[in-house]
Amino acid sequence: MSLHDDAVLVLKRYEDQEELRQTYLDHLSAHPDGMWKACEAGHVTASALVVDPERGRVLLTLHRKLNMWLQMGGHCEPGDATLSGAALREATEESGIAGLTLLPSAGAVRSASMRGGGRVTGGPVRLDRHPIPAPCNWHLDVQYAALAPGGAVEAISEESLDLRWFAYDEVAGVADESVVRLMERTRAAL
Repeated sequence: MSLHDDAVLVLKRYEDQEELRQTYLDHLSAHPDGMWKACEAGHVTASALVVDPERGRVLLTLHRKLNMWLQMGGHCEPGDATLSGAALREATEESGIAGLTLLPSAGAVRSASMRGGGRVTGGPVRLDRHPIPAPCNWHLDVQYAALAPGGAVEAISEESLDLRWFAYDEVAGVADESVVRLMERTRAAL
């Protein structure tokens, strides 16, 4: 299965943000290259909010180009087999934390319990479509949450100016609304 096909399946199974979800599906239907940075009409990206629920905090990166506190994430790469794998790869690369696991979405947990159990893999927490500078127009970000293992130690990557843990109640003071909404949805899923 291609990454494009995986993204379509993930989005079809996502049970929230119906209008935006359909925008993503329409984009992928119209653009076979819609997963890649080269798609000037916009492209799907994968990100993950790194969470330490035991300490009530999230790890944010001060993005080198945007100079904004954001969750980890970015463009899909040819070696990515799945959208969740791309999000986990980005989170691991940008946080420097090994052993991250994706938080299952509420829909994935419901679906697994209706099927009588089975393995539940990480699913999207939310979607966020935002404009980007030319030549592309849009990032169609599929946002996940990644759980940090106990005792995790972060390491700044080349893409970051800084990397810092923030208590849940500090995020609104440093990050934009997209990150705040992602954190709120993640906390609700926890």
